[in-house]
Amino acid sequence: MSYIDGFIIPVPADKKAAYREMAAKAAPIFKEHGATRMVECWGNDIPDGKLTDFKRAVQAEAGENVVFAWIVWPSKAARDAGNKKVMEDPRMKDIGSDMPFDGKRMIFGGFDLLLDSDAD
Repeated sequence: MSYIDGFIIPVPADKKAAYREMAAKAAPIFKEHGATRMVECWGNDIPDGKLTDFKRAVQAEAGENVVFAWIVWPSKAARDAGNKKVMEDPRMKDIGSDMPFDGKRMIFGGFDLLLDSDAD
């Protein structure tokens, strides 16, 4: 069963193109090392919640938007091995040298797939 890495990331609105470019460069590297899919979504309808919400979760500041993203792996073992290879890949040093967001406020985690309506 698939394993999912999920992310919520605050990104300055004026760095949307730079973020997309960074993600587009990273995607083939992740896929080369075992990921089956990488999805990056730019916030469009993010309501303010009464107790919490996407923006508060990452302490988004004025002028920032929220990216909701995930990477699909065949299994947790494939993710663990793939992430190690990705982090050791010299191409990632160039991509990560000028990240267009504050990585300290990124939320991330690994998830067992519970339901996929498109699964066979």
